[in-house]
Amino acid sequence: MAFDFKLQCPFCFFLFFLLLLYTTTAQSYSNISLGLSFVAQDDNLVWRASRSGDFAIGFRKMGMDGFLLSIWFDKIPEKTVVWSANRNDPVEKGSIVKLTADGNLVVEDQKGRQIWSAISADTGVSYAALLDTGNLVLASQDNTILWQSFENPTDTLLPTQTMEFDTQVIAHYTETNYSSGRYKFMLQRDGNLLLYTTNFPFNDAVAAYWSTQDSIGTGFQVIFNQSGAIYLVARNGTLLNTVFPALESTPTQDFYMRATVDYDGVLRQYAYPKSTVATSGGRWPKAWTALSFQPSNICKRIGGGYGGGACGYNSYCRLSDTEQRPICQCIPGYTFIDPNDIRKGCRLNFSFCDDEGSQQANLFKIVMMPSVDWFDSSYEKFEGVTEDWCRQACLSDCFCALATFKDGECKKKRVPLSNGIVDPDVGGKALVKVQKDNSTGSEKSVNGNKDQSTLILVGSVLFGGSILLNLLLMLSSLMLIYRSKKKQAMVQSQKVMPSLYLETFTYSELEKATNGFKDELGHGAFGTVYKGDLATESVAVKKLEKMERHGEQEFKAEVTAIGRTNHKNLVHLLGYCNEGQNRLLVYEYMRNGSLAKFLFENSRPNWYERTRIALGIAEGLCYLHEQCSCRIIHCDIKPENILLDDTFSARISDFGLSKLLKNDQSRTTTAIRGTKGYVAPEWFKNMAITIKVDVYSFGILLLEVICCRKNFEQDVEEEEEMILADWVYDCYKSGTLHCLVEKDEEAMKDMKKVKKFVMIAIWCIQEDPSLRPMMKKVIQMMEGAVEVPVPPDPNSFLSSI
Repeated sequence: MAFDFKLQCPFCFFLFFLLLLYTTTAQSYSNISLGLSFVAQDDNLVWRASRSGDFAIGFRKMGMDGFLLSIWFDKIPEKTVVWSANRNDPVEKGSIVKLTADGNLVVEDQKGRQIWSAISADTGVSYAALLDTGNLVLASQDNTILWQSFENPTDTLLPTQTMEFDTQVIAHYTETNYSSGRYKFMLQRDGNLLLYTTNFPFNDAVAAYWSTQDSIGTGFQVIFNQSGAIYLVARNGTLLNTVFPALESTPTQDFYMRATVDYDGVLRQYAYPKSTVATSGGRWPKAWTALSFQPSNICKRIGGGYGGGACGYNSYCRLSDTEQRPICQCIPGYTFIDPNDIRKGCRLNFSFCDDEGSQQANLFKIVMMPSVDWFDSSYEKFEGVTEDWCRQACLSDCFCALATFKDGECKKKRVPLSNGIVDPDVGGKALVKVQKDNSTGSEKSVNGNKDQSTLILVGSVLFGGSILLNLLLMLSSLMLIYRSKKKQAMVQSQKVMPSLYLETFTYSELEKATNGFKDELGHGAFGTVYKGDLATESVAVKKLEKMERHGEQEFKAEVTAIGRTNHKNLVHLLGYCNEGQNRLLVYEYMRNGSLAKFLFENSRPNWYERTRIALGIAEGLCYLHEQCSCRIIHCDIKPENILLDDTFSARISDFGLSKLLKNDQSRTTTAIRGTKGYVAPEWFKNMAITIKVDVYSFGILLLEVICCRKNFEQDVEEEEEMILADWVYDCYKSGTLHCLVEKDEEAMKDMKKVKKFVMIAIWCIQEDPSLRPMMKKVIQMMEGAVEVPVPPDPNSFLSSI
């Protein structure tokens, strides 16, 4: 039968249209041939789609950062990205991706520079293709896969994808920044599957916060199957550990599935319904739903090691009540460094210390936060104390940002505060130090305004009367202002400085204050010390014994000279009693006792605190030797004569008393003043006694502070360790200084300072006094202002007797 062209022509056009549509569609799903390229444009066009259309590849514009060559879910409105090639190097509009003639898939910027490539050498690639699984592959002519995106994941795993040894899945940096972030998921060669924090901006693993652990030595491969389950298997296929279970009670073919290490560090298993899906609880929302996640509470799992934790430094982490996602918040008194990237942490809005490194506690207050803690930030710990004691200890410590208090234990913490968490399981409370609203600056402003108002009033009067009267009024007003400022200055000085005028007490007053001298604090060469309570404060009362027969005026003159000393590292003399044969001195009360108790009786103090104490002792001695109105040689520097105040700062006691001591009152040899082990050799050689005897004693004391042991110990494993000075020098000469602090982890990490302090101590204990440095030079060496030269053999007198 003949074909009627006129009747069938419309049908021919319809067939031609269908053929054209099929050809165009087939090409969008087709392989990528050698030489083809694609240009980054503003409208996020698809370069190629998988045959099902579920996935697409092309350039995605990531806000203002630029374009990433990406694979995404193309049939859902979110267009969720599951892989990107140049995640750390976004390109600008006009950049291209191309499959080169030699079979390499590359991304080039608009200037033609290569930003990323899939294969570094020619391996026989014939084409590229995006599979229905979301896997981008480069294959040879015989369809052998030579490279695939599944083996080079970014932050997401898809069903049918596997993880081999050393495969890393690294989180996005933020919700909108797709560059490599702070967390990663990896299968180690030892078979363990872990989540790690990274050494951002590098990808090095730092601290594991979730792991399978029981798979060590046997784990071989991580499988994400088509049922949505993710599990770890052994080489023989045996199931070792289930990370996420399969999707239950609903056909998996009705869902898109993925597992992503989110920017907050949590590995989550997600599902998205392809169409309307009914469940026993209703209908699935048309959105990604997190089915399972690891770890269950990231705030609690990241708690130690390096880094700022789940939320960054000076912040704290808590879980939201609904989605169980971590919420990051700043500590009171702090603000986010970058509100768009809160995991950068928070910065302090005020300063704890003034330019001289000191602090006035009355400028700050404590804000209490329940059930919150910061791990790995403590520098001091005290047990058996009260909450009020803990508050005051932090308020008066220039380094203390906050203290945590729980069950009588107080931990002082300094900035930056790391790994913060708020959770009922933490218990206790945080005592956060914040600046008061009515700071000193505001007070000055108010006073300044008052002064200005007064001057304005004076000026008004000047225009209203006779010149003489006005001049008198002006002079009177200026005198009032001067007296007002002088009074303010006196008030301020009284707040920060002790009185230079000593108070006199009767013996009966001090006997009553000490409850009949019953509460003994200690006993030394100069007498016995008792705790006392006056109406305004607690004090330490020293009853001087076996004193020289000083006249009353001589005693008062010498005590007054001691009273004039004023330094932060000296125990201040408050008053005295000189009544007949009764001579007593009244000092500040040091709640934390002596350095001897701190070093030798309690658990080992931390290295930072010991170095701070040593420097404080040096500064106190420098003041006595070189800065106070009358030079004072202490003559008995030892741990028992170093007291610790509320903030555990060093305070030298018993200075200036050697003149009051009888010549035969000594712990060693007649006419020698001091304590065995700390006495300089010149005492035994009939040489002139100078301030260098204190330098020698400080050197021995510094060695004790470094090693946390006494200068002479008989019960030691090795005989050469009995005399500390000799053992230290032997270790210094042999390069084995680590032996001195081998049980001290903090000091072991700071061996450079350990060596420096040892060298300083060796200089201080030189037998020849002229070789010993002045205390000012000691301080400069300790602080690093001057280099420490190589010390000679001290030839210690103690080693030769």
